[in-house]
Amino acid sequence: MGTTVLSLRIDEELLERLRQHAAKRGMSVQDYVVQTLIRDDFDQRFQSAVEETEKFYGLT
Repeated sequence: MGTTVLSLRIDEELLERLRQHAAKRGMSVQDYVVQTLIRDDFDQRFQSAVEETEKFYGLT
C-alpha cells in the first residue's frame, strides 16, 4: 500500500486540541488524525454491513 500527502488548513485552536489529544496517547498529531480517520471509516463500513445484513435477513 502506497502513501499520499494530504495537506489541511486548520485554525490554531483546533490544532492545539489535536496536539493535546495526541499527546495523551503518546502519538504525533499526524498519527492521531490518521487513526481517527481509519476508525471513522471502519465505523461507517461496519454500519453499512449491518444495514445490508438487516435488509437481507430482515430485522430481528
